[in-house]
Amino acid sequence: MPLDLREPAADQTLVDETLKRFGRIDALVNIAGAVPQIDLLEMTDAQWDDGMALKLHGARRITIHAWDALKESKGSVVFTSGNSAEAPKSAYAAVATINAAIVAMARAFAERGIKDGVQVNSVLPGPVLTNRRRTYMEKYAPAHNMTFEEAMDKFPTQVGISRYGQPEEVADLMAFLVSPQAKWLTGSAVRMDGGEIKGI
Repeated sequence: MPLDLREPAADQTLVDETLKRFGRIDALVNIAGAVPQIDLLEMTDAQWDDGMALKLHGARRITIHAWDALKESKGSVVFTSGNSAEAPKSAYAAVATINAAIVAMARAFAERGIKDGVQVNSVLPGPVLTNRRRTYMEKYAPAHNMTFEEAMDKFPTQVGISRYGQPEEVADLMAFLVSPQAKWLTGSAVRMDGGEIKGI
């Protein structure tokens, strides 16, 4: 279903069509959104707003509109954040700021979910080998006087991990978080980054 989740009406359409087709919602995984990776002193208000419109507000609106169906099914919600929420850098300030806001928002939904019977968590992936990561590395390489291939090879070591994560690994974690086996896990921010963030 092609929808622009930055548009306020899109989330209602998504929820309504899902209920029309399946009759219920057991799990909601909010994964849409990409925030511009632009230096703190260079990023415009419009770029900040665009990043928040999709990744933060899109996820918020969908969850609100799906909440009654999730209450009925005693369902689960996962918000996708990122490990930059725990280690902000000026070069990617908006990414970290919006990711941190998502973690806080997920915990607020989780607090409501305890009363309503809806489980809510967030996932904070690190460097996962997606098309977006490859696009990022295409810009990273010349900025660090490397070829694309050199940058791809050296980046994991430079950030202190053994390898890139695979999308399937993050998907498996999300599948666990919405499974019956994880039902008592709620209000948690689960970081999966190969050990990139070393802080407690």
